[in-house]
Amino acid sequence: MRLFPFAALLLFVNFCFAQNIKYAFVTDTHVGTATGEEDLRRTVADINNQKDIDFVLVTGDVTEMGTNEELKLAKEILSALNKKYYVIPGNHDTGWSESGGVSFIKEFGSDKFTFDYNGYRFIACASGPYVRMSDGHIPRDATVWLDSLLKKTPKAMPIVYINHYPLDNSLDNWYEAVDRLKLKNIQYAICGHGHVNKAYNFEGIAGTMGRSNLRAKDSIGGYNIVSMVNDTAYFATRKPNGEMLPTWRKIALKPFQTDGKSYTRPDFEINNTYSFVKPKWTYHSNANVVNTPAYMDNMVVFGNSLGLVEALDIATGKKLWKYQTKGAIYSSPVISPSKLVIFGSGDGYVYALHLKDGKLAWKTPAQKSVLGSPVIQDHLVFIGASDNTFSALDLNTGKVKWQFTGVEGTIVGKPLIFGNKIVFGSWGRHLYAVDIATGNLLWKWNNGSSNRMFSPAMVTPVGVSNTIYIAAPDRVLTAIDAQTGETLWRNSDAKVRESIGLSADSTLVYGKTMQDEIVAYKTSRTNDGIAWKMNVGYGYEHTPSDLIEKNGKLFFGTKNGTIYCISPKNNEIIWAHKVDNSMVNTFKVVDDQTVLLSTMDGKVALLTSNK
Repeated sequence: MRLFPFAALLLFVNFCFAQNIKYAFVTDTHVGTATGEEDLRRTVADINNQKDIDFVLVTGDVTEMGTNEELKLAKEILSALNKKYYVIPGNHDTGWSESGGVSFIKEFGSDKFTFDYNGYRFIACASGPYVRMSDGHIPRDATVWLDSLLKKTPKAMPIVYINHYPLDNSLDNWYEAVDRLKLKNIQYAICGHGHVNKAYNFEGIAGTMGRSNLRAKDSIGGYNIVSMVNDTAYFATRKPNGEMLPTWRKIALKPFQTDGKSYTRPDFEINNTYSFVKPKWTYHSNANVVNTPAYMDNMVVFGNSLGLVEALDIATGKKLWKYQTKGAIYSSPVISPSKLVIFGSGDGYVYALHLKDGKLAWKTPAQKSVLGSPVIQDHLVFIGASDNTFSALDLNTGKVKWQFTGVEGTIVGKPLIFGNKIVFGSWGRHLYAVDIATGNLLWKWNNGSSNRMFSPAMVTPVGVSNTIYIAAPDRVLTAIDAQTGETLWRNSDAKVRESIGLSADSTLVYGKTMQDEIVAYKTSRTNDGIAWKMNVGYGYEHTPSDLIEKNGKLFFGTKNGTIYCISPKNNEIIWAHKVDNSMVNTFKVVDDQTVLLSTMDGKVALLTSNK
């Protein structure tokens, strides 16, 4: 990058006046694991014993599961620091969060931060995934905020960028941060996530991953001390017993210049292959949309991670109304025949809005966030929350008809109504079936794993012929007797993870594997193996999304923002279209030529095909 004399002078002056800085770089504390609390307390005590530390940066995965209790404990420990500290969440704080990130913000004030110190500007963004499994993601609202902040940042001002993930393709939108930072005087970036000390180069930006604060196989944990002295940043590991290890990383502090190289960006070439598929419109919300839009009467309704509900005209994509809640919305709305929009919010309420104008009809409180998605039958709303409770509410008033309070863990998925029962999963290892009239437990099932991360939380149960089918994160398709909850069979021939769907004629269960293939199993009560499979070539895949068949066409979405339409009969791709580079959430097939979808980065689109 050529520097004009005046710009070069500004950069030189800025560095002359920048002062020395020394800070503690702590990451991946995982409070909630066996040693997380003790390891963090030791680190806090050790930092407090050092008089020359200016501040502390904590770069994510503060907790193990993002529970309210873990977050409160982490806040209590960090509050004992006698220095200013700054915290961002990581994937463990957001991906399994029982509050959808609301409690992190309540405890720590924000999920992003910026401050200036001795001539440097420190900028930190949150990282996902959020509630659903997907790649890492810098939230849409954070990139909007980053744009605003960088616009006000002087060109010469040196910047240190903080993120939980490395600024590489482990984040589906790494380039959104990198491209912005390279326009400014970025000095280096720090991150956690990998639990080891590691030097990086993020497209010409010096990067450093810090070791986890956990002791792991050692007898004591550790963290990094970063000393910015004159023209160099030095990184050294410190043990909380006072032992200081040798410097392992040095970064030159100097005016940033691009290296002039070309770097890979997401490829949308597939859209040229299937040019007959076009978005009729695309709307970009100012925050993540991690739910399925609902539609009725030519209106599309969805919520975002800032708690905003938005309604669009289905013909044009123009905004018609909005409604603000006080918590992130990960609940997919449902619209009743009486034209009420029902959904849950991270603020701890189930809401009903009038479809016509977005005015509040009623709201019913829960004890914690409501991240589960509702279903409706016979003037009742069925929905689960993070307070260990699954509820049946009167559709017109929101009054509780019954509640099942025996749920272990957080409910984040969509339940299945099947005969006289309603079936749902949770992050508490179990799939539950309760009587739809009374809420009494009929049975509960688990896959035998004690690991909460294998829980059937984001499964999409389907049912036929007295049999329930699910695929939990253990990558096994399971058939369960709908009356008893007994396992009929389990098949791991294909690595199907959470994403399944029922064929239009109910004879097959489709599954999306973790590598390239769509498979199908007969809806049998015996294990007949894989009935059909097709290599679609979508690559590595781990996002939970429905598979929906309409008029012989099978639709599904992927983690890299692509939606596919394939023919199971002809074993061919009919079309594919890439909307974004972040996860396609579950979607709605309006008809076999029209699909309504959303992506985690906040895009909502109506795709149309002439085939």
